[in-house]
Amino acid sequence: MLPLNLITAAKGHPIQVELKNGETYNGVLGNVDVWMNLNLRDVILTRPCGTRFFRLTEIWIRGNHIRYFRIPDPVLDLAKDEPIQRPHYNNHHHHHHGGGSGDHHHGHGGHRGGHRD
Repeated sequence: MLPLNLITAAKGHPIQVELKNGETYNGVLGNVDVWMNLNLRDVILTRPCGTRFFRLTEIWIRGNHIRYFRIPDPVLDLAKDEPIQRPHYNNHHHHHHGGGSGDHHHGHGGHRGGHRD
């Protein structure tokens, strides 16, 4: 099971996210992208000291700031049942669409400095 599939399965469910700075966010997962950027709604933010709490309607969290996720067990079971879906990227190395000098052995632009014989 891929981590992204696990997190995607948690959409619409409550999760806990701890950031590298020690802040903890408890809320309902709205969306997540391939970089694990996510948004939560109906959020309770707990400061690192653990004595200050804030209620937020919605928040966006950048994926590289996340230390860990806490996801409920029923969501883990849902993720196990879903097939793994890998993202599809436009890979220009496999799709040649013409252009260039016509010499397809050397890329689209031909040789540096002009045409070689």
